Amino acid sequence: MARQTGTKIEQLDAEGLICPLPVLRARKRLLALAPGALLEVRATDPAARDDMPAFCTQTGHELLALRQDGAAWVFLIRRGPRRDADQTPE
Repeated sequence: MARQTGTKIEQLDAEGLICPLPVLRARKRLLALAPGALLEVRATDPAARDDMPAFCTQTGHELLALRQDGAAWVFLIRRGPRRDADQTPE
């Protein structure tokens, strides 16, 4: 996973958590970050492979990278530009 020089990447370890906890923990952490901030999430729940990209699409966050690292899925997410990015479109 490419790292941007000088850019801090927040880390979230959701390994061992099952659906929907990885997405809920990511949502909570993203809401605490400024728009444009980066969050790397590690999750071992197989459902996270589909759930995290869907969450990003629905809430306006950008999924920059997705890779598998052993038993974990690793997601690099850029916080959406809106402060209300956690709202699902009607």
